[in-house]
Formats: sequence, C-alpha cells, structure tokens
Amino acid sequence: MSVSVRIPTILRTYTGGESEVKATGATLRELVSDLEAQFSGISARILDDTGKLRRFVNVYVGEEDVRFAEGLDTPTPDGTQVSIIPAVAGG
Repeated sequence: MSVSVRIPTILRTYTGGESEVKATGATLRELVSDLEAQFSGISARILDDTGKLRRFVNVYVGEEDVRFAEGLDTPTPDGTQVSIIPAVAGG
C-alpha cells in the first residue's frame, strides 16, 4: 500500500531534501521499515532503541495521532498521508 509521507525539515537530510516521499506498508511499523530501506538512518530518528516511537516525535496517519490509535500498528491505508512532526518545546 503506497502512502505519501511528509518529512519535517530536520529529517530531510535523509531524503535528499525531499519534503514528501512515497513509502509502502499496511501498518505504520511496516511503513517505517520501508522508509529505512529507502533512506538509511531515518528510522533511528523516529524510533528509540527499543523500537518505540520517540517521545518527541508525533506521527499522524491522516488526521489521527497514532499515539491515540494503535501506535506502530496503526493501519496505513493506500493513498493516505502520513505526517512526521517533531515536537517543539520552549517557554
């Protein structure tokens, strides 16, 4: 299943500067694996050492925050858009 993945500026060094790429996978976990196969090193910026989403990285499948869905097991239907958004902190 092919989806469009929006890449934040901080991760574009992995995608050759591309702000949007195509990836495949029935779930977010499979999608991240495909991103890693295409863009070596990118998954380490999305997942922590235990294979879970990094605490300060928000991922949306369509309009849904995967933290409130099924996490890495969230389905990624064909044609949907996935957005990777680093959290911004400050005060």
